[in-house]
Amino acid sequence: MSRSRSRSAAFAVTAAGLLAATAACGSPTASSGGGGGGGEEDGAPVQVGLVTSISGPLAAYGEQYLQGFEACLDHATDGTDEVAGRPIEIVERDDAGDPAKAVAEVTDLIGQGVQVIAGSASSGVATQVAPLAEQNDVLFISGPAATDAITGVNDNTFRSGRQTYQDVLTAQSFIGDPAGQTVLVFAQDSAFGQANVAAVTAVLGEAGGATVTPLLVPTSATDLTPFAAQARDAGADLTFVAWAGETAPAMWQAMGQQGVFDATSVVTGLDLRASYPTYGDQVAGQLNFLSHFFAEAVDNEVSQAMTERVEAAGGEVDIFTPDGCNAAQMVVRAVEEGGDDVAGMIGALEGWTFEGVKGELTIRAEDHALLQPMFQARLEQQGGEFVPVLVETLDAEATAPPVATP
Repeated sequence: MSRSRSRSAAFAVTAAGLLAATAACGSPTASSGGGGGGGEEDGAPVQVGLVTSISGPLAAYGEQYLQGFEACLDHATDGTDEVAGRPIEIVERDDAGDPAKAVAEVTDLIGQGVQVIAGSASSGVATQVAPLAEQNDVLFISGPAATDAITGVNDNTFRSGRQTYQDVLTAQSFIGDPAGQTVLVFAQDSAFGQANVAAVTAVLGEAGGATVTPLLVPTSATDLTPFAAQARDAGADLTFVAWAGETAPAMWQAMGQQGVFDATSVVTGLDLRASYPTYGDQVAGQLNFLSHFFAEAVDNEVSQAMTERVEAAGGEVDIFTPDGCNAAQMVVRAVEEGGDDVAGMIGALEGWTFEGVKGELTIRAEDHALLQPMFQARLEQQGGEFVPVLVETLDAEATAPPVATP
């Protein structure tokens, strides 16, 4: 595998400018060197554009994704980094979590004839890149971006990670049938918090029959005790916490001091390993975690191969390493079966079931949702640090989102 990394400066793209730039790309199947068409017979490289967060607030997620991609491309090609006799040439671009920069980078890659784009740690990026994939008829495999909006958005777009609906269904597993139960969403009054309120309301409320109430905390709040007391007094059957940023330790401390864990079952998402200390000794043992992935949850041939390669390169397997691994497996499948024909690549991925890091995964043909196991977890103190422990594995059907319709 050859690898190049480009870090061009971000620049804004107006709607008119984007349309012009897209139109100037021409047909992505026309030969333009590198990853363009006509390379199957002469063994020309297949270019894959990895556009993700190498810098910016999601850089840690982007790095995990890249490590997983490289490890599993090596594994899936038996160490050759070649598919059907053609080298895989990786072109890395940094979107810095900025949708405008991502659009510019993807547009440039498409203009160079690249037919496969992958990456997207940011949901905002993914929703902007997906239409470009359809307009220019290229394959787009989104990464850790969790937004439900890209499932079923168009035929050209796939995902290599989980989506929010699967997170919420995993949270539901802690209380069983939600009908008639009460759910409190404790979150910051931000786009992130409001999106979680919307997702829980849709899944547990509208579809599940629970009564869902939001408790949105101003992002400027420094004294979180009154809000924690409100959460305690609400006495919900389930309290779903969606919180990000530097106030997390203070929030969890306030929840513990105010007895929230004695009044309700508290569930939150298990994030990357660096976040574990923020929960504190008092809180960690009382929290229920829904989990997309942690290394201790699985042990199979693919997870072992990925872990060996990531650690040999000086990395550590974390929450979004499998998303890169899945993407690499999908790229290999697409090129093996489709060559330079994007329609052939799409057909090869639709309905495909494969063994991934998390176990058996299926790309649902109808809307390209990635059906996959999800996990319940808890944190335990081991050797002076928090370690995630598997509570239960939920099979792919138990957390499958409804089929998305246009």
